[in-house]
Amino acid sequence: MSKIALRMDRITKVYPNGVMANHDINLEVKYGEIHALSGENGAGKSTLMKILFGEEFPTSGDIFVDGKKVVLTSPSDALKLGIGMVHQHFMLVPSLSVLDNIILGEEPKKGLFTDYQKAINKVEVLMNKFNMKLNPKALVKDLSVGQKQKLEILKILMRGAKILILDEPTAVLTPQETKELFIELKLLRDEGYTVIFISHKLNEVRMLCSSITIIRRGEYKGSYLLSSIDDDQVTKLMVGRSVSKVIEKDHKITGAPILSVKNLKLNDDEGVIKVDGVSFDLKQNEIIGIAGVEGNGQSQLVEAIISEYPILSGEIKFKENLINNNGIAKSRKMKISYIPEDRMTIGMAGSLSITENIIADKTESKEFFNSLGLLKKKEINEYGTSLVNKYEILCQTPEVRVDSLSGGNIQKVVLARELDSFPELVVADQPTRGVDLGASEFIRKQLIDLSTKGCGILLISSDLNELLSISDKIIVISEGKLTACIVDIQNTSEEDLGKYMLGIERMSDEKIRRNCYEY
Repeated sequence: MSKIALRMDRITKVYPNGVMANHDINLEVKYGEIHALSGENGAGKSTLMKILFGEEFPTSGDIFVDGKKVVLTSPSDALKLGIGMVHQHFMLVPSLSVLDNIILGEEPKKGLFTDYQKAINKVEVLMNKFNMKLNPKALVKDLSVGQKQKLEILKILMRGAKILILDEPTAVLTPQETKELFIELKLLRDEGYTVIFISHKLNEVRMLCSSITIIRRGEYKGSYLLSSIDDDQVTKLMVGRSVSKVIEKDHKITGAPILSVKNLKLNDDEGVIKVDGVSFDLKQNEIIGIAGVEGNGQSQLVEAIISEYPILSGEIKFKENLINNNGIAKSRKMKISYIPEDRMTIGMAGSLSITENIIADKTESKEFFNSLGLLKKKEINEYGTSLVNKYEILCQTPEVRVDSLSGGNIQKVVLARELDSFPELVVADQPTRGVDLGASEFIRKQLIDLSTKGCGILLISSDLNELLSISDKIIVISEGKLTACIVDIQNTSEEDLGKYMLGIERMSDEKIRRNCYEY
């Protein structure tokens, strides 16, 4: 019988404001096991892992590592006990090399100086052992997302971690990169390492993990062998109900083009071409998905459509109106809504309440402001409450600060504001990233419902299953250029998309043009 690596026993966390994030949660993980941790947004997963990594202190409960009761007061305490964490948002120094990032704060010395040869030797042993090969001299800013993921894992392995916490590690990876990561994690498992794998993707959980712990709204819902529980049972425990895997669409694409992008060329801040001759039309009741490995021009394309991003050449039209360098304020008045990828800094004002964030784009609305510009508090409060209920935002009241919510619930606040404003075009950049199964299903249904009412949807997503599930057409960008425009969605796999994303395969220019404009 495998030895227990760690046990969290009846962990409870109550914050000073009275919010109970965790209540009597148990977690037991064996050495040489990959164990899934799943639950809705706001369920308490992040709090539980912060407690395990020494970033939070429990109100009550005990933690045992290798059978011994421990008290963790900081991440340093956790690392000393062999617990390391790879956060969803990489914590790397882009201007430094791979080697410098790995040994930062742990530099081997030769007299007063860093012994780089010794460091390289140690790092190469790790890379070869776990098939995570990187160029030690390469700068982090030049790495792909998959390579950065490897680097984060190598960092904590270098510090002696034997228990690895991975927070949504596949969120920004292609299918090929995900497969590669899984091979590496299985090598770690076979060497006796323990992995806690936080994920909403049940197909990946089943591919990788042997057991799962589920929590819902801070409550422990049990730990199970994955061989003993099916997907419907898992989702019911996580969400409280069944979640549909297939979302029905019954409308035809009949509208006129609402967004036209023609021969668009964009640079990044350093003068490197990031979008190179991209062209496509989006019709009024159409959902076009955009697939691409992060950093291949999607961000610049989005900014050019909704903001004042400098355009080298080409044009962007909304309903035949040129909107090059339009600006967000003008775009909003034209009924263009925007769900930003970075919800924390762009999507909301953290110090304001949920309701204040929801009406942030309605400062000229007669519904909420009188002729003197004064607030109609009753109407505003009723509206805020109605959207909190409609979008199932988990909170004490609509008046709490947005930055007190979980990441997924913050995303729901952004969606409530953007999707409930009767838009004609929605630019949705990673709308379900970090959002649980039930909320993801709800968001996708909202986007489909808007499209059936004549709204055009431009969906940028790293979730390839999402793109294949709800898109009418998918365009793929690699190194700033279109490598595919796919209209036969039903006969396209995630593997197919991954090949186009990595530039391994490419459609002919003629087929891309025909699919972009004639369908």
